[in-house]
Amino acid sequence: MPNSELMPIGVFAQRTGLTPSALRFYADSGLLPPAEVDPVSGYRYYGADQVARATVQRQLREIAMPLAAVQAVLDAEPDEASRMIDEHVAKVLGDAAAVQQKAASIKASIMDLPSLPLAALKGPVLADAIEQVLTATVGEPGVPVLGALRVEVTQEAVTLTATDRYRLSTRTLVPAEAATTTWAATVNGDELRAAVSEIRRSPLVRVEATPHGFWLRMADREDRHCRLLSEGFPDHRLMLASLSEVTTRVTVSKDLLLRALEEHPGERITLQVTQQGLNVPTADDGRPDIPLTSTMTGQDLHISFELTTLYPAVSTAIGPDVMLDLRGPDQPVTIRSADRGDLTTLAMPIKPDRSG
Repeated sequence: MPNSELMPIGVFAQRTGLTPSALRFYADSGLLPPAEVDPVSGYRYYGADQVARATVQRQLREIAMPLAAVQAVLDAEPDEASRMIDEHVAKVLGDAAAVQQKAASIKASIMDLPSLPLAALKGPVLADAIEQVLTATVGEPGVPVLGALRVEVTQEAVTLTATDRYRLSTRTLVPAEAATTTWAATVNGDELRAAVSEIRRSPLVRVEATPHGFWLRMADREDRHCRLLSEGFPDHRLMLASLSEVTTRVTVSKDLLLRALEEHPGERITLQVTQQGLNVPTADDGRPDIPLTSTMTGQDLHISFELTTLYPAVSTAIGPDVMLDLRGPDQPVTIRSADRGDLTTLAMPIKPDRSG
């Protein structure tokens, strides 16, 4: 008979959150054998030292990990187990995105709605533009437009815009073939992001619209469909039109500025712009300030940003040099390429951090 330190299957089930039937299945599959089986009654008993393993096993199954992978994780060292869990989660998310995309395409095909041809764009150019502009999005529950892409089509251009309230990125593309109509809508950002790899591999992408969707037609590849959002997009055109005059302009190496932001010890960054150029002061911890070779015109200015706002705005700029158009310490700064203006990002400053 089992000793007093063992517990029957019902008690063990309560301790671990596994059902008795699941415990029997795991025992029969060799994944979690009982510590002892009564040879007469066949009753199964488990030890207290099996509770932790059984609990982790249940949790792994709850995230849809296959049994063989569960066994491998349980037998692995902590670092290896963590890596395996990350790989599984990445696969699940990828599969879910693929299923969602396929479902959207199936629904669009079932509805058989006529599509409106909008424009034809070079795939690699469109893919880059989508990735660049979507850096200004955020996943905020209840506000889906902050994770979406605004697409506006005219006969001369296709403009992509995104905003997370603190940044606004916009890029204008010239169609490979002239657009035939004027159209504007807000497109699901996650579905566009999932389509980027296929878009990049297609020399030409034809964009078509339906009442509820956005088709990306690609030769020799499966067409991709993205849903439209019904929520209104923030009035970014009004904000752009109401910007005050630029008072200070700085041109600086993109790589040098990014390196300064990476080396800065704080979460808030202050840019000091003087006639001598651009300087990034560090916190009062004995580290020297970071001067950057730059050209400057206009008024001296100190302006502060959250690192999470400024860094992606600079990193997505096109070309080796970036131009900062500054309007004051409490006004949006415009960040764009010094020689190519087709990608523009506005970043909102914050009050200076007086603690450093």
